[in-house]
Amino acid sequence: MKPDSKFNFRRRKQLTTLLGLTLDGSRLDGVVLRSANGSLSLLQKFSAQLALDPLTAAPELVGREIRNLLDAAGVRERHCVVCVPLKWVLTAHTELPPLPEADAKSLLLIEAERGFHSDVASLQMDDSRSPLADGKKYVLLAGIPGTYLAALEKVLAAAKLKPVGFTPGISALQFPGAETSGGALALAVGERNVSLQVTAGGGVVALRSLAGAVEDEAGRRTLHLDMVVRETRVTLGQLPGGLRDPVKHIRIFGPRELAQPLADELELRFEPAGLKVEYVSAYAANEFGLTLPVETPVSPAFSLAARFLAESKPPFEFLPPKPNFLERLATKYSSGRLRTTGAAAAGIAALVIGLFLVQQIQLWHYRSQWSRLAAKVGELQAIQDNLHQYRSWYAGTFPNLAILRQLSLAFPEDGSVTAKSIEVRDGRTVTCSGTVTDYPALLAMQARLRAADGVNDVKLEQVRGKAPMQFVFEFNFNPGGAE
Repeated sequence: MKPDSKFNFRRRKQLTTLLGLTLDGSRLDGVVLRSANGSLSLLQKFSAQLALDPLTAAPELVGREIRNLLDAAGVRERHCVVCVPLKWVLTAHTELPPLPEADAKSLLLIEAERGFHSDVASLQMDDSRSPLADGKKYVLLAGIPGTYLAALEKVLAAAKLKPVGFTPGISALQFPGAETSGGALALAVGERNVSLQVTAGGGVVALRSLAGAVEDEAGRRTLHLDMVVRETRVTLGQLPGGLRDPVKHIRIFGPRELAQPLADELELRFEPAGLKVEYVSAYAANEFGLTLPVETPVSPAFSLAARFLAESKPPFEFLPPKPNFLERLATKYSSGRLRTTGAAAAGIAALVIGLFLVQQIQLWHYRSQWSRLAAKVGELQAIQDNLHQYRSWYAGTFPNLAILRQLSLAFPEDGSVTAKSIEVRDGRTVTCSGTVTDYPALLAMQARLRAADGVNDVKLEQVRGKAPMQFVFEFNFNPGGAE
């Protein structure tokens, strides 16, 4: 289910100079690279904070702000590739049996309708596939709302730029198949989030944005190491064994003051399990198949621009497809500018006849394909209707009931500890308030709760009064890391 822009990538005119941009929150980083004689040269480099949000502010104003930044940096190149924020990307995953490509696209479209909460028609989608046993493939579906991409294209047009590619920054830093052995888990520390990507079997198998992992406290950025370590462990635990076991490397990208402590913490947690952790501060000599400038700093903008100049196809491409020659020609002639001449009228008639002929040929082709798929699509549609009808019963776990069960087992039967209110947030964080006859009974109840399966981080928030005492405590519930 690859977008048409992948086809355009192969057929587009080879560029020798390219502007790479990274949009990360309100921060805009950029480089201008030139490729010549098998080597890359860095022409310009800049970094700035945007005062306007590209998604909410007027595109003309944001484009003017970006244009002013480019002019101040001396950037004249118009063709650009953009590392889009990973938080824009929606993901889902499925397994694909051995099928012809046309049938596989239809099946993945059905899986996307089930996996994404939004209408798939409103998304610009792409996928990455990794082989499994028995000829199956593990497919990671990724999509970005079309409204986001349309707003970004308007901003770039106002800045007098021509985009040739939209790719998440983490995918530009760590390409599938770029690891020397096995698979790799990549973490990129951004302005507010940490991007996480797992590559194995020549494809991307996990893609996440860890929101809130980086906080700005009084002008000082702080990285929540425990959160990143926990989510890294959870992500690896959710992968199939055939894709999790080959992952032997953890690569950290980002500013050294934040990325190096993260690399040290992950090294303590994961190297005993056989995973090698490294902070990536420089590119390998053969990173892109081109000679690089000396001491080139690692950045998503540089990586994406270099890979495009080296004609290395990105794992995900979200640039909306552009109208082909016939569509542009039809639009031009439908404006009425050349209807005054007989030659133009004859051209339009020939064009319309040709379009109808092409359409009829396509209909014959699709009808023949449909005749082979009709029975299978009917079965899949029946399954999908059942899923929609029984969606509330589709999940195999009942987290809220499981939480109440653990609480009821922890509370004593003599009534010395009673609960007044129980609040569950995000399906994981539980806050409980109530009364207790004495403090030892409360401690005993908490000890039983800490020993319960899936319960962690039990914290006593408040204790007031005497005989009986009022209490409030909080804990996280996550049985075995399963969703």
